[in-house]
Amino acid sequence: MFTGIVEHLGTIESFSLQADGGRVTIQAPTLPSRLAVSSSIAVNGCCLTIVSADKNSFSSDLSGETVRKTSFGANSGAALRKGARVNLEQPLTAGKEFGGHFVLGHVDGTGRVAHLRPEGENWWYGVEIPEDFARYIVPKGSITIDGVSLTVADWHDGIAEIAVIPYTYEHTNIRDRKPGDAVNLEGDILGKYVERYLEARSSKPITKISLAELTEQGF
Repeated sequence: MFTGIVEHLGTIESFSLQADGGRVTIQAPTLPSRLAVSSSIAVNGCCLTIVSADKNSFSSDLSGETVRKTSFGANSGAALRKGARVNLEQPLTAGKEFGGHFVLGHVDGTGRVAHLRPEGENWWYGVEIPEDFARYIVPKGSITIDGVSLTVADWHDGIAEIAVIPYTYEHTNIRDRKPGDAVNLEGDILGKYVERYLEARSSKPITKISLAELTEQGF
């Protein structure tokens, strides 16, 4: 589990992709030395397993499902070429400050960058949301975009608008985003549980009980 508070930036060193999966190697010299094989790490919001590591880099394998569901796929634009910056976060540990929201690293799908416009010292970051993900968009609610915990400031015409402060702009790869780039999306897990609960309730058949049946049961 993660919080969506990006801790480090890495750089893609190599990226191989096949129809049924692939492998990515990321230069991350600022990560602590305790980074180890079999550990989890969120790369642009996608929870991956470290399969090899040294003091400056690590590698992770990509399943076919990861390639299909995330921006690691072939149609991500320039966002994941060699040399591109990626957001990195290690899993939440006991006692660690919880500064964002519950992020699982299980990407629901991808959106497309609509714009990144300056407004004074801040930025408006617009992301086109696919129709099947739109139900998770709540104005003033949380959303994870490329692993960053963000707040939806406005929602219109299928675009989620995010107000980005200078610190977030400088310490994540949001500053690299261009219109058309694919970005990973994860909806708030609390909203998903509510949705599933309501679906389960609505699927149960409604039965009518007569007065005679209630009387027979002692009511």
